[in-house]
Amino acid sequence: MMYDLKITVQRSLYPWLISLLIFLVPIQAFSQVPAGAISAPTNINQNDCPCIFPDGRVMFKLEAPEADHVQIDLVGKVYDMQKNEEGMWSVTTDPQEAGFHYYSLVMDGYKVADPASESFYGMGRMASGIDIPEEGIDFYSPKDVPHGEIRSRSYFSNTSETWRDINIYTPPGYDENPQISYPVLYIQHGGGEDERGWAVQGKLNMILDNLIAEGKAVPMIVAIPDGHVSKPGVEAQGYNDAAMAVFREELFENVIPLVEEHYRVKAGAEHRALAGLSMGGGQTFYTGLRNPDIFKGGLGIFSTGLFGGIGRAEGSEFDPEEIIPGILTQSQSFNDKLDILYISVGEQDQRIEATKKLIETFRENGLEVEFASFPGGHEWQVWRKSLHDFAQKIFR
Repeated sequence: MMYDLKITVQRSLYPWLISLLIFLVPIQAFSQVPAGAISAPTNINQNDCPCIFPDGRVMFKLEAPEADHVQIDLVGKVYDMQKNEEGMWSVTTDPQEAGFHYYSLVMDGYKVADPASESFYGMGRMASGIDIPEEGIDFYSPKDVPHGEIRSRSYFSNTSETWRDINIYTPPGYDENPQISYPVLYIQHGGGEDERGWAVQGKLNMILDNLIAEGKAVPMIVAIPDGHVSKPGVEAQGYNDAAMAVFREELFENVIPLVEEHYRVKAGAEHRALAGLSMGGGQTFYTGLRNPDIFKGGLGIFSTGLFGGIGRAEGSEFDPEEIIPGILTQSQSFNDKLDILYISVGEQDQRIEATKKLIETFRENGLEVEFASFPGGHEWQVWRKSLHDFAQKIFR
């Protein structure tokens, strides 16, 4: 097993730490799912905890008899676990919102992955994750429908001068129907994730498979690149112009040419769309609205912190006209070039008020925007719903 340690461990602590980690094993012989609860779908062993109660509370268990202090760090709250005489630690959390949440075990101050859970690349590192089902929501569940594929490949980027990874979703029937070409959605992850985010946590393939089977979405190819791009000699971080210029170069000179050369893509900007969540939403705002003639098929901006002041000087107002000249003063030109401009945010996300305010400004100045909000904070359940909604509106 691999464990993600948050801090550097002094050499003198190695023997102690190794002996401690030996006991970080999933509870099998000792753990049973409590009555009325279910094993989390993100568990490695479906007969173990973490266990989810109907009201959203989660029980965590861990066998670590040599540990002195064990906690669960989940959705910004730390819970102290209690140890019994057999060295079994457990805790039951407050009710949690439905959706996907990263979490960590905290072992005597060290953050590690829970060996009972699958690990995911999020928060800028490998972390445990728990997916709490939402009653009545199954649009991202596997169903008995034709399935597409997530295809992983590597390519050499002339921008970063490194080999990079990308995931490509091809719709059902792609290989069986070589005469058919498809529109392409380019979609970006958030700041703590990479090209695995939409393919794994986002369940993009299941969302598209189900929509296509229901006739609610046009069969499409989806390109999921890594949005973290560096360029030798360029200081490019966050939302500054340099970072956005490097991202644009990677997308326009490496990613799009790769997709259009190796996959059956329909020609023309009307068959090309761009979307992203959080950091990827900011990249979509910058790159998509500065190049609306490239992505006529549509732009999807999910939960970006850009509108709430991220990347701005403290106390300064977000000025869309400064970033996108003409967005307010020549809004009709954007309406003519884009089939859809879609913006969404979680209803409990701290970005929602700033986002709503910007939507009002856009509409007051004649810019056509479709806005949606969904229950939840800054997390994957909101972004899954955003993609589910946006995918039904593009390439029509």
